[in-house]
Amino acid sequence: MQSKAKTVAEYIASLPEERQGAIKTVRAVIKKHLPEGYKEGMDYGYIGWSVPLSAYPDTYNGQPLCYAALASQKNHMALYLMCAYADGPVKQRLVAGFKAAGKKLDMGKSCIRFKKLEDLPLDVIAEAAASVPMKKYIEFAKAAHAKKK
Repeated sequence: MQSKAKTVAEYIASLPEERQGAIKTVRAVIKKHLPEGYKEGMDYGYIGWSVPLSAYPDTYNGQPLCYAALASQKNHMALYLMCAYADGPVKQRLVAGFKAAGKKLDMGKSCIRFKKLEDLPLDVIAEAAASVPMKKYIEFAKAAHAKKK
């Protein structure tokens, strides 16, 4: 469910009222804990945080490298924490954090699905979002790109 919204504010305003609060809260957690350098914007119809092309222009698709994204899908909301997929220890702490908080982790290949804000342990999300400085994330991307060549 990609939005045609041009700005984050427009995107949030377009959501059903019952989802706006959850999206605003998760967005605030991500923004507060995001390492320096990542930029927020609308990417692929979602709220996204990415590595600017000025910092890493050699992406596989010519688009900024996605670090995290937040979206309202048809049947759920989704938080895409690419840093958890790029770094095994971050994923392990994320899984352990959900378990310790007594929350069910509904994690796909690229997202954490949730139906309501209470499904997420926000402190665990904050830790994951803060976990990978931009320079280290670029190194992950370069290493992954080199393996494919």
